[in-house]
Amino acid sequence: TEECGWDGGDCLIDDYPDCHPNIPSWIGDGECNGGEYNSEECGWDGGDCIDFNTKYPDCYIGGDCASFNATFPGCRVDIPPWIADGECTGRAYNTEECGWDGGDC
Repeated sequence: TEECGWDGGDCLIDDYPDCHPNIPSWIGDGECNGGEYNSEECGWDGGDCIDFNTKYPDCYIGGDCASFNATFPGCRVDIPPWIADGECTGRAYNTEECGWDGGDC
């Protein structure tokens, strides 16, 4: 937290001084994590969410996900960027409503 000095600075993320997610190492790790990571402050997850955001504009933290919902009506998952990301996530993502993880499964 800010009150704790971001743990002496070792929780600060280079190039994203206003980004303070729970797991800083997930920023720019090659996987779009969504949520607080897919925000302007975190550089759209260090660039990892750019493809997802291009496919589904406005489906980021604070967005309305209208285009995602039009493509996958009835798909209710915690992290929409994991749909059609090239990896079969399984569980709730691997359903008919979610297009079998957007074709990944």
